[in-house]
Amino acid sequence: MPKKIPVTISTNIRPKRQEENEISPIIDEVGQFAEMPAIEERPRKKFRLFRFVFKTAAFMLVFAVIGIVIFSVLAEKLPTENKPEEEQAGWFGKIGLMNQFKNLVESADRKVKGEENDRINILLLGMGGKNHSGGYLTDTIMLVSIQPSTGKVGMLSLPRDLTVPIEGVGWRKINNINAIAENKERGSGGTAVIQAVGDLLDLQIDYFVRVDFEGFIKIVDHLDGIEVNVENTLDDYKYPILGREDSYPLSSRYEHLHVDAGLQKMDGDLALKFARSRHAYGIEGSDFARAKRQQKIIEAVKEKALSMNMLLKPMAIKNILDDLNEHVSTNVEIWEMLRFYELSKNIRRDQIINKVLDNSAGGLLKNSVGEGGAYILIPKSGDFTEIQYLAASLLDQAPKKDKSEVIEEDVTIEVQNGTWINGLASKMSVDLEKYGFNVVRIGNCSRQNFQKTVIYDMTYGKKMNSLQILKQKTRANVAFGLPSWLLSDIEAMKKSESADWKEADFILIVGQDATMISPAAESSDTIKTR
Repeated sequence: MPKKIPVTISTNIRPKRQEENEISPIIDEVGQFAEMPAIEERPRKKFRLFRFVFKTAAFMLVFAVIGIVIFSVLAEKLPTENKPEEEQAGWFGKIGLMNQFKNLVESADRKVKGEENDRINILLLGMGGKNHSGGYLTDTIMLVSIQPSTGKVGMLSLPRDLTVPIEGVGWRKINNINAIAENKERGSGGTAVIQAVGDLLDLQIDYFVRVDFEGFIKIVDHLDGIEVNVENTLDDYKYPILGREDSYPLSSRYEHLHVDAGLQKMDGDLALKFARSRHAYGIEGSDFARAKRQQKIIEAVKEKALSMNMLLKPMAIKNILDDLNEHVSTNVEIWEMLRFYELSKNIRRDQIINKVLDNSAGGLLKNSVGEGGAYILIPKSGDFTEIQYLAASLLDQAPKKDKSEVIEEDVTIEVQNGTWINGLASKMSVDLEKYGFNVVRIGNCSRQNFQKTVIYDMTYGKKMNSLQILKQKTRANVAFGLPSWLLSDIEAMKKSESADWKEADFILIVGQDATMISPAAESSDTIKTR
C-alpha cells in the first residue's frame, strides 16, 4: 500500500509568491547559497579511456553520448559553479581506468537498475549555480520512467514549490533538498534528492542527472540546434538578463522573449530561454506551463541526438563528451550509458507520456502558505497517496481506440467523491485522463453516502461514444439532468470560481463500488515500484 504522508500547513496567512531569483526561507536556516565559497579549480584528468574508445570503436562513443544526452540535456536552472575535484572528474573519475574498461567489456549481458522490474526511474535535476540566488536550489525536478518491454517513457514534472517532509529538517519546498544536503556534504545533493523523492512517490529511483546552463547551451549547439513544436505563442516581457539583476531603470533588467507557435528551430540559447520562461502572457505564464515546455525540449533533444546525421559527426560527439564531463553530474556509469542507448532505440514519440503536477481545478495540488507567508503547494487530499498513485501508474495507457474517440468528442468531466473514502475522486481522475477525458474539477460531493457511482450527462446524449466508454470503465449508472441539491451546489461553485469556471460535459460522482475500479489497469501489467 502507498505510504500516507499527512500534510499540516498553516493557511491563515496571505501567500507571498517566490520570485525568479528569490531564495526560499529555508536557505537562511541552512546557509546562504547566493554567494558560494570559491573552490580552487584544478586541471581535469585526461579522458584517456574515451580517447582510446573513440579511436578504436567510434560507435561505442556514439552509443554513450546518445544514451546520456537523452537523459541529461534537459533542465532549467543548472549549475555553473566551479566544481570540486571529485565533481570535475564526473562519473569517469569515480572509478579507475581498468574498472571502466572491465565494465565496458562485461556490459553486454548486464542490465541497468530497475530493468528486471521493467521500470527504470531517472531523476533529472537543474539548479542555478553561483551566478544565481540560491544556487543549489533545484528548480527543475523531473521523473523519467522507462518501460523496457514496451519502449514507453513517462515524464512527471514536480513543481519547485511543492512542500515535502525533509528528514531532520521538517517541511520545506522540494527544491531545498539538494541545497540542504550540499550544505552538509559537498557532492551529496543528487543522492539525497533521489532518496527523498523516491520516498515521497513510493518509487525506487536509482539514477540522477544534473546539467548546467552553459552545458545545456553548448550541447544543443553541438547538435546544430533542435526543432521544437511550440504549442502556443510565447511572449515574455520580463525575461531576466543575466548580470543586470541590479540595473536601473527596472526595465533594463529584462528582455522581450518572443517565440511563435509552430515548428521552430532553436539554438542552445533560445532553447534554454524557452525552457526557463515563466512570466509570459496567457497560459504560458506559469511554472506548470514551463514544465511542459521542458518536456518538449527533452523530446526534441532525443530526436536530434538519435538522428542518423549525428552518427556521421564524430567531432561533434567528442565535443559533447567534453561538455558532458564539465557540466554534468550523474551517477550513471559508462556501461550503463551503452545500455540506455540500446533501450532508447525502442522509444517512439507516440509512446512518450507527459504529466505535470499542478494546481488546476482538475489537478492534485492546491495553493497554500508556509512560514513567513511563503507561497507553497500542497496535495489537495491532505497526503501524497494520490500523487503516489499517479507516479505508480505513470506508464499505464488506455486503448488507443477508446482514447481517440474521447479526444475527438473533446469531453470535459467533473469528478466528485461521493464517499468518506479519502482520495477516490483524485485516483479516478488520474485514470480518466489516460482515456483522454479533460478533468476540469475534482472535489468532495456535499452528499457522501453514494453506494453506486453515477454519471450525470449534461450533453443529453450528444457525446455518446465517450459516455459509453465512461460507463463501461466505471460501471456507473447514467442519469440525464441534475437533482436540485446538486444544481444548487454547482451554482455555488460557479460564484466562487467565477472567471475560472469551466462547464463539464459529464459529472461523475464516485460511489463506494468504485474502490475496485481502475480504468487504466487493463492496459498494462502491474509494475513493481518498491
